[in-house]
Amino acid sequence: MVLHLLSEKGALDTGRVRVRTLTLPDTYQDHNSPDTMYAEAGLDADSIVRTVQATLPEQKAGRLRLA
Repeated sequence: MVLHLLSEKGALDTGRVRVRTLTLPDTYQDHNSPDTMYAEAGLDADSIVRTVQATLPEQKAGRLRLA
């Protein structure tokens, strides 16, 4: 819970590494297909890509350098 809260508030974004946790919500989800339930929880491929893109620093040009 502590890691999740800190990452949600961006408190771990001060260094070169940015942390985001992707977890199932702590709420009841209606029964549905797994694909629908993951999408509702923000854990489908599109949601994960959006989270990654929103978390990565903006690039001026070229590819992101991790080294």
